Amino acid sequence: MSTQRIAVAVLAAGFLLLVASPGQAQIASYTDASGKRVFINGDSPAHRSGSTIHTAPARDAAPAAANVVATPAPPSTADSPAPADSRIERIVDDAAARHQVDPALVKAVINTESGWNPTAVSRKGAVGLMQLIPGTAQRFGVGNPYDPAQNIEGGTTYLKTLLDRYNGDLSKSLAAYNAGEGAVDKSGGVPWYPETQRYVQKVTDAYFRPDSGRNLTPLSPHPAPVRKEVDPSGRVIFTNE
Repeated sequence: MSTQRIAVAVLAAGFLLLVASPGQAQIASYTDASGKRVFINGDSPAHRSGSTIHTAPARDAAPAAANVVATPAPPSTADSPAPADSRIERIVDDAAARHQVDPALVKAVINTESGWNPTAVSRKGAVGLMQLIPGTAQRFGVGNPYDPAQNIEGGTTYLKTLLDRYNGDLSKSLAAYNAGEGAVDKSGGVPWYPETQRYVQKVTDAYFRPDSGRNLTPLSPHPAPVRKEVDPSGRVIFTNE
């Protein structure tokens, strides 16, 4: 008997034994794309897609999607924020309240950045709902950027920092979120990068839609201007008090 026939006989005997065993789950089989015969437990639960939101993950825990580029789910329209999971919306509202940022703006950023996909990864390595690059995640204490609570907290903190830095100038703040503060400071406004130009326009359109839930009060209080002083000892001091 050839080696191939022996292998087939052993496989068939094993399959019959599994089927005949009392209390054993039902066995099903299928042929995969390469033509290989595969036997599976027919009672196994179906694969669950999506991610589970948890507020206190292990710091080194990361979903399987960490090593692949996930395509963000497309928004419902070109400029309208897609409906979010109610749990994520609560996280957004809590973070926005803590940092005094309009939650509608945070949602417009999330919609544009990731399409509400917690496992989205860009080709540049930006991760999660608010697409934090490793440097930004580290800067704002985000240990697991795939965790919605940590990601939104870090992204909202960064957005608030930019709004304060640019005295509530929304265009500059969004441009810096996309291209970095250095690019905005160097250009004196929104850099002429096509990607950044499109990004600022898309977030702004989503935020100013009539149904966005936008807060009509100012985004961020305008801080007092910084002035230069020299104390009696000759030391130069910059202050806004």
